[in-house]
Amino acid sequence: MLHILLVEDDDVDVEAVVRAFQKQQLDYSFTIVANGVEALLCLRGDGDRPPLPQPYIILLDLNLPRMNGIEFLHELRCDKNLQNSIVFVLTTSSRQEDKLAAYNKQVAGYIVKTRAGEDFCHMIALLTSYEKVIEFPPAQSSG
Repeated sequence: MLHILLVEDDDVDVEAVVRAFQKQQLDYSFTIVANGVEALLCLRGDGDRPPLPQPYIILLDLNLPRMNGIEFLHELRCDKNLQNSIVFVLTTSSRQEDKLAAYNKQVAGYIVKTRAGEDFCHMIALLTSYEKVIEFPPAQSSG
């Protein structure tokens, strides 16, 4: 089963993403966190909570409290156990600087939420195809 880590602080956007996946009747497990700090704890494991099971895809907003999406990507790529994580940015920002910063941190794709509105099913189809076609990186031990 594919796990999706949704890093999003807007409850309306969280509901829209989860509902869209449910509408397509896809068997994905969702973990939802509101910022980059929580996402790193989720990926690394935190005390009693084990790390997020692999394989997983991260859907990342850029405009987040505490640790924004670009800061999160920097931390993720510096962690030898997480550096190969597959990340798609899902954000309202269409700024060229944000796109460049995200792609410089090796994101798999950059999706602008305003465009995802009507074409949300295309985004889900992309992720579904991605999961079926792409070989995921081997699981890393967290030791």
